[in-house]
Parts: sequence; C-alpha cells; structure tokens
Amino acid sequence: MAILSKIRDRSMFLILIVGLALFAFVLDPSSIQQFFSSSKINSIGEVNGQEIDREEFARQVEAYRTQSGGRATQMQAVNAVWNTMISEKIFETQLEEAGIVVGEKDIWDAMTSLPEIQNSPLFKNEANLFDEEKLKEYIANMKDDAEAGNTQAWMNWLATERSIKQNLERQAYTNLVSAGLGASLEEGKRDYLYQNTKMDAQLVYVPYTTIADSLSVVSREEIKKYLEDNTKRFKPEATRTLQYVKFDIVPSEADDADVKATVENFINDREEYSNAAKTTVKIVGLKNATDYEAFLNDNKSDLSLDNGYKYKNQLPAEIADEVFNATVGDVVGPYKNNGYYKISKVVETLELPDSVKSSHILVPYVGATRSISLKTKEAAKKSADSIFTLVRNNKAKFNEVADEINTDGTKGKGGDIGWIRKDQAFSQGFDRDFADYIYKNKKGSVAVVETAFGYHVIRIDDQTEAEKAVKLATFARLIEASEETENNIFEQAETLAARLSEGGNIDELAKEDDLNVQSAVNLKALDEAIPGLNTQRQMVTWAFNEERELGDSKRFDIDVLGKRAYAVAVLKGKTDKDGLVISSDLITQIRPELINKKKRALIEKTFKGSTLEEIASSANTSVRSVSLVTLASPLISGVGNEPAVVGAMSTLPIDQVSDAIEGDKGVFVVKVTKRELPAELENYESFRKRKVTQLQGRAYQLYKVLEETADINDNRSKFF
Repeated sequence: MAILSKIRDRSMFLILIVGLALFAFVLDPSSIQQFFSSSKINSIGEVNGQEIDREEFARQVEAYRTQSGGRATQMQAVNAVWNTMISEKIFETQLEEAGIVVGEKDIWDAMTSLPEIQNSPLFKNEANLFDEEKLKEYIANMKDDAEAGNTQAWMNWLATERSIKQNLERQAYTNLVSAGLGASLEEGKRDYLYQNTKMDAQLVYVPYTTIADSLSVVSREEIKKYLEDNTKRFKPEATRTLQYVKFDIVPSEADDADVKATVENFINDREEYSNAAKTTVKIVGLKNATDYEAFLNDNKSDLSLDNGYKYKNQLPAEIADEVFNATVGDVVGPYKNNGYYKISKVVETLELPDSVKSSHILVPYVGATRSISLKTKEAAKKSADSIFTLVRNNKAKFNEVADEINTDGTKGKGGDIGWIRKDQAFSQGFDRDFADYIYKNKKGSVAVVETAFGYHVIRIDDQTEAEKAVKLATFARLIEASEETENNIFEQAETLAARLSEGGNIDELAKEDDLNVQSAVNLKALDEAIPGLNTQRQMVTWAFNEERELGDSKRFDIDVLGKRAYAVAVLKGKTDKDGLVISSDLITQIRPELINKKKRALIEKTFKGSTLEEIASSANTSVRSVSLVTLASPLISGVGNEPAVVGAMSTLPIDQVSDAIEGDKGVFVVKVTKRELPAELENYESFRKRKVTQLQGRAYQLYKVLEETADINDNRSKFF
C-alpha cells in the first residue's frame, strides 16, 4: 500500500510527462526546446539585470558539495554558491564603472607567488628552486587529462584561477575606495579636540527600572506598527507555517518478541532442510562454533566481529555480572542492547593492563605494508634475530640501533612508541600481532615479532596494573518494524491525511487518536530544517509551491537521523514577500525598545519645573554631579556607558538645562557647567592618520552597502 500511495503522489508528474509526449506530435520540436530553454526556466536569479544561469549554478553547487566531502547539505551548498555568485555580479558592475581590469599576467604573478606553489616539490628544479616551466607543464597535463575525460583536477584549477582573479579585482577596487577616504590636518585637530574635551555637568537621571513593566505593556498592534515604520531595518520575507503529525516507524511488541526468538535460535545447533542437499542438514550454533567471523557472516549478523578485550565496566550493564561469572564457551543472552537483540559467547578470559608503553626496531622486507625495502623476508628475519641478540639485554644499545634503523616517527626517540591504550591496540587500525605481544607478555620482555610491516624487535617498557578482561563473540539482530507493522503505521498516516483532505481539523483529529501535533512557524523559502524533524527540504518546497493554499495537506516519507518515518502536514500560515511577520525572535528584539520608549514617556510626564532641582524634586530623585567626562570615554559615574547622553553634552550651551535625553539605561536632563579644552599640539599628523585609518577601516562595509542597493531577484526556492 505504501508503494501504491507513492505512485498516487507522483500522478501529476506522470500526467505532465505523458502530456508533453502528446504535444511533441503536434508541436514543432523547436517550440518544446524554446519552452525549456526560456530565460525564466534557465535563470536562478538576477543581479542588476544580469542573469545567473541555472545550469552553471547547479554545476557549482555540485562542485561545492564534492569539495566539502559531502559534509555540506544541498541548501548549505546552494546558499554558499549563491552568495559567491551574487558577490561576483555586484562587483562586475563596479569594476566596469571604475575601469579596473585584471589581466592574465596579474593572475599568473599572483598564482606563482603563492607559498603552496613556490614550495611544492612538483614545481622545483634540480637546484631546488621554483621553476615556472614545471608549473606550466603541470597545468598542460591537467588540461590534457580533462580532454581525456578526467575533469576534476582541471575544474579545481579553473576554480582556483577564478578565485585569484576575484581577490585581485576586489582588492584593487577596495584600495581605490580606501584611497578616497582621507582626512586633513584640520580634521585631525578637530577630532583631537572633540574627543578629549573634558566636561563637568549636573544632571537628573531616572532609570527605566523605576517604572514597572506592567505599566508599559506593548501590544501586538504596536509591534506591527513599529515594523511597518522600520521596513528597511526589518526586511519582510515570505513565510509559511506548518502543523504536522509525525508517525515513527518503530517495531511493535510482537516485532520485538520475534527478533528475540530469532536470535535465541542461533545459540544451539539446529537441523534445517536444505534445498541444495535435498535433505536435513545440521546448522552449528554459536555455542559450538569455532570460526566466529565465518559464523557471523554466514548467519548474517547485523554487527561484525569485535576482537577487542573488555573489562567489566565496558560491558552492557545487563550482562556484565553474568559474563564475568561465566566460563569460556558459555553463551549469554539473548539480551537487548542499543536497539539490537544479542547473544554473546565468552571466547577468552585473561588479565590485561589498560595501557602499555613499548619501543621497537623495525626491519621491513619486500612486500610488507608500507615497505620500500629490497630485503627478502628471510634476510629481514636474519637481521632481526641478529639485532635481538645485540640489544635484548642492553637498553642503550637498543635505543642506538632504533635511531639508526627506524624510519618512522620513533626515529630519534630510541624507538619509543609511547603509551598505547588497550582499546587502541585491539582496534582495526593497529597491528594485531604487535598488540598481542605487548599486552600478553610482561614488562621487560624483548622478542622478535612478525607483523604486517615486517619483523619488529619489541621491548615492553611499562604496563599499568592488569585486570580481568574477556573477549566475546556476539551475534546481533537489529530490532526493526516488520512489514505488517510498517503497513499499520502507514495506514494511520494515510487515514489522517485523507480526513484532512476532506476538511478535517488537525488538532481535533489528532486529539481523537491521541496524536501529537507540532508546529513549524514562519519558515523561510530557503529553509531546509523543520523543528523536530531535522532536514526536510521537500516539506518546505511543498509549502512554498505557488498553487499551495491554506488548509492544504500532504503525507511525506521522511528520514530523521537515519530513521524512517511519515509526517502528515497542513499549511496553517502564509505571508507574502512584503507581508509582515511578527515572529518570536522579532518580538524579543523589538519589545525592550518599545517598552523603554513607553517608560521614557511616563518618566518625562513626571518632570516639572525649569531648573534641575525642580525637575529632580518632581521625579523624586536628586541632582547628580559628574566631572571630566569625555567623548573618548563616555562613562557617567554611577550609571555606566552612555554615548548618546555624553554626545548631547558636547553640543549643549554652558549652564543651559537640556530637554529630556533618552539614554541606554534611563532618561536624563543635563546642564553642562564647564568645558575644558585639551592642550593644543604643535602637530596633529598622528591624529590625522588615525582618522584616515578609522575611515579606511570601514571599507569592509563596502560590499554590504553595494548588496543592499543592488536589484536582486532570487529564484533559488523554485529549483532547490
């Protein structure tokens, strides 16, 4: 039934394909081609009238994901490539207007000066110096490979060239703009005097905290009005709100019992009829198995063989005591652990340290792992035996020979490998023969041991105290939902979807069946995550379909962290691009501002009189005095940083009472009693330079301004 539903879900797509096939008989083929190649179909967006080609965009998205090693999601790649291409288009216009041209020689010079190019052995000559000809040859070979079909390296190289060109162009443009941001000596002097003039003042200060929040409640209408008045600051976006019910595909109690019984059936030997042998054959159980890897593979265990040794505290709590009281050959289970039913056979018990410190001397031979030696295996064994005789009772000699012979990271360290933990030693990344020797022999032991890397002379330098450890052979089956269970869950999801399509209310229907309704509020067109469901781009795309209406519903097949499920969603909210969306994030940002504005009005109503003393008395506070306040350090004693208030003080006439001033922490009325200019300097060059540095340091805002003023048309959500 799940398969039939998927076919139904795609019925419109099938109708479209059939329809296009029929049109192909009556339309000129070029008409169809023109339809699919129209600018709207092939444009992912526009910047200042320049189109961004959809196919090129898609190629770059795929290249980005490849370069990320698959770590970037599709929408992360889409957004990254979009930002890059938007930046390119915006700067193209500016560069053209500014007459800035970056030539091939500029790009080549920048490329050949890169440290990774200069220092690469690939591009050095016999004198170990960088050789441009070798780089040119390397590039030519990449191009030849690309023509032969191996395009990846060549595409990466072209991307590098493009990146270098963009950096050069933007650097040139930014430098040009920065050069126009200057300052005169007079401006340097003015800035010096302005910032360092010391001011004494008297003031009345009433903190916002003196007014209870309950007296300055902000309504939703006021927040909406504030947003309407500040559309440049809060750019409205199209949004959608979904309500959904998630149906997890989880095993039933019957499924659990079936898996448990299946796993239990693998403990002892059993007889089964063999179609191949045309007779009953004996199937060996885990209890009597000897080749455990073959047993797990033949019986399709859902977990592979673990050759590691476990201390008691490393075993599942439900079997730890039983395993450590068992003898070799005993089978424990079935038991449930991490979503599996398991049976475990005690294969070996022994005393093992947790960590071992060792040293080695390696004699490799032809064919050994990572070996470049020309020695035969027999010659290597003979050398290792000779070295063993020489160093087994002489630590200093061991270290000397190790430093002379070893070529790995232990060279210069006397062959010291350092401390190796048990779990590390018996992992797949460590040689098993080496691990067996250092863990199953005592401190001070020296021996010749053959490993995949050659012959080692190994010395055990130290060990932690030994503890009892066990090795288990574990057969496991994942506890999964059966086909019957999955069909039942699918029917529940389909039934809800059908009732919703008939006009049912999701909250009421969910309450009837004891289902949990969740919400995804104010989704943006390019979002890919649904709260509670992780990445579900298909649900966002569905919600933003131009034909979607409020109340529309749909069932989705979803995957949440590797687990399959169904989600039945209803479109509950919809705003257009220019519509206002009062989200919780915006409310959190705006409400404190509006509350303080209301508190300011309430505080100002308490201000009566024309002198500071009268105003202070009416506001039930006192007049404060501050001294030596500067714009360079706009701190008001007992209040904190108040740049707006100190800025107002710098322009007020002496001894004149100001109007109410809105500060960060409260409302102020100020009277400046004294201004003390700083001492004049002979030269203001340093302050002029500082002013220039400050201005040029703002050049980083250039792109943001260009982006805000650009005419950008974004069609990403229609294609991804």
